[in-house]
Amino acid sequence: CTWTDTRGVYLTLSMDYLTAEGLRIDGRRSHELRRIECSMGVLAQADGSAYLEQGNTKVLATVYGPHDMSQKSKIVHNKCVINCQFSAATFSTNERKGRPKGDRRSTEFSHALKHTFVAAVLVELFPRSQIDIYVQVLQADGGIKSTCINAATLAFIDAGIPMRDYVCACSASFIEQQPILDINYAEELCDGPDLTIATLPKSGKIVFLQMDSRLHADNLQKVIDETVKGCSLMHSILDKKIKKHLNQVASSFIT
Repeated sequence: CTWTDTRGVYLTLSMDYLTAEGLRIDGRRSHELRRIECSMGVLAQADGSAYLEQGNTKVLATVYGPHDMSQKSKIVHNKCVINCQFSAATFSTNERKGRPKGDRRSTEFSHALKHTFVAAVLVELFPRSQIDIYVQVLQADGGIKSTCINAATLAFIDAGIPMRDYVCACSASFIEQQPILDINYAEELCDGPDLTIATLPKSGKIVFLQMDSRLHADNLQKVIDETVKGCSLMHSILDKKIKKHLNQVASSFIT
């Protein structure tokens, strides 16, 4: 596999991604998620905001709206329009290259985010209006897409926007003949696939699926099944953290 050090020098390393005991390079089992920390309501000027850490990947999401359409020509009379913008800070990776908001990958993922949340938000409740979601990667260490989707879910909930369900996402790969959940940057550098799935947990509906690199058809379903299980695990974790946040908010009004 190819590895990049902090100076941007490309090295070739022989690395065992799983030990004989089944442990990964960061000490997790194949089915375990990274440490997850989050805060909601972190930006007072936004209608909803959330900061989420999955391992060393750190993402900030903000939501504005519903509000009047900024472009009258794009008004939809029976539902609101969701606009999404994804970007990565130039300091989020070891590569010190400029990553403008309009680059192709950012634009593609912005569109994917939009369609993902159109499937979850009750857009019919806000006709002739728009909701804007901004997602920025502050530090990248693998699983960027899944972390962004989970952070956006928290921001929508913080904004009080009605949704059919949480949107919970998880990444996965297939390394040394077994599925690996919630991959980090080192695992992304391996030759295995990089699969990201987002689901609506109550119905099990998949609202986002993207895979980079190739995977043999014989192994695809088992990786998808494990990734969906990872989405369920993420739902349990986020649900607990959201309830804890709501209890803290309620307590602040009582005291």
